[in-house]
Amino acid sequence: MTPEQESKCHAIIHSCAAGAGAGNLVPIPGTGIAADMLAMTTMAVSLCSVFGGNITNETAKSLAIAALKNTALKMPIRVITKELAKFIPFAGSVFACAVSAGMVEAAGWTLAKELEAKASKDAP
Repeated sequence: MTPEQESKCHAIIHSCAAGAGAGNLVPIPGTGIAADMLAMTTMAVSLCSVFGGNITNETAKSLAIAALKNTALKMPIRVITKELAKFIPFAGSVFACAVSAGMVEAAGWTLAKELEAKASKDAP
């Protein structure tokens, strides 16, 4: 990954993680998953363009689901705790925000590395 690509990925991933975190401040269980999916879909489209690709929203949703599923399978207790914590006023939402931002961040870097590997494999 070139320094320019890394810088772009850094900005995309951090802004999407912040958006997912903000979406998880809503104290209703289940809304966090929707915020995570929206952030991941947006992030997949943006990251793909960094590496010279162009994908549809449906493909981005598939990538987002796969990346989020892989992250959730690695940390199932965090995912369940994140949603259940929303029943605790204020502190639960803050906790859910932090966990979601961390999960989207981790999934974003995984996705960026996969896209980079695919781009370098497809390069002439």
